[in-house]
Amino acid sequence: MSSTFGTLFRLSTFGESHGEAVGGVVDGMAPGLVVDVEEIQKELNRRRPGQSKITTPRDEKDRVRLLSGIFNGKSTGTPIGFMVENENQHSSDYDNIVDTFRPSHADYTFHTKYGIRDHRGGGRTSARETISRVVGGALAKIFLREYGITVKAYTRQVGSIVLDTPYTQLDIDSAEDNIVRCPDQAMAEKMIAEIESVRMAKDSIGGVITCVISGCPVGLGEPCFDKLQALLAHAMLSINAVKGFEYGSGFAGVSMRGSQHNDVFYMDGDRVRTRTNYSGGIQGGLSNGEDIYFNVAFKPTATILMEQDTVNSLHQEVKTTVKGRHDPCVVPRAVPIVEAMAAMVVADSILMDKAVR
Repeated sequence: MSSTFGTLFRLSTFGESHGEAVGGVVDGMAPGLVVDVEEIQKELNRRRPGQSKITTPRDEKDRVRLLSGIFNGKSTGTPIGFMVENENQHSSDYDNIVDTFRPSHADYTFHTKYGIRDHRGGGRTSARETISRVVGGALAKIFLREYGITVKAYTRQVGSIVLDTPYTQLDIDSAEDNIVRCPDQAMAEKMIAEIESVRMAKDSIGGVITCVISGCPVGLGEPCFDKLQALLAHAMLSINAVKGFEYGSGFAGVSMRGSQHNDVFYMDGDRVRTRTNYSGGIQGGLSNGEDIYFNVAFKPTATILMEQDTVNSLHQEVKTTVKGRHDPCVVPRAVPIVEAMAAMVVADSILMDKAVR
């Protein structure tokens, strides 16, 4: 079972939702970079459960412990080991699904493939695994800072409530001013009300996160199989509950003509720029120096607190009601996860670019 992401900037993870801890090892971090554990903790706090009325009430502090690779507050260039202890498991909440497959979860597929599964919260398939991704992403952000590269994401959509304003007209940093992480405060209130509504109905809802990467140099990525957008798509589609990825004009671009869609070049001093950015900052699989932006679609949370039809391990049709503490919408807590995966892709691409030039 593979648990490693990346080639040169590489994250290997371990742990289950209701095990002792989750954690991992990051390889490829440059030596001599200032690593503030509180900066990493800040990213984890954005992901942690129990942070607002629209997230799961599971009370985990998610305090990270850095075990290696840091000396006197700086990276040494050696593997950075870390762990986060699980402190608030309610494993008994899952006693009624020991032999039952929850609809739209990995229970059936995991059981069929491996012949064994940890039914407590989904085990290895739980979104709690993304803690390790956020730590890896926080380290990647520290690495990218040396190159003037930033990665910022925000909630663009919850259910049918959509923020259509282009990211260039938004203050993305203001997304942290509300619990749904939407940079438009009026739209945020509507999104929060929608999530509250589905929570009260014991249901769930999905949404879309937009991510913007600024400051990338020209030429990251490869022109064939490892196109930069393909690497980003791989990263995003590996996140729990993700159902779709589009970059630049995405699916909307199919209704445009080439004369409208082409990003015309011009000179901005000594720098080649494009007057539009339908390409999403990537052309021919390589970054072109413009902002890279993309959307990630998340399905409604699979765990809902109402009775559903399902099948058990004996292949009998049964009814099931899931207990426990779950997010009615995963999108607000997924914003830092999207940023983390994007940051690791770009950090890895920079190291790969250095290797081939």
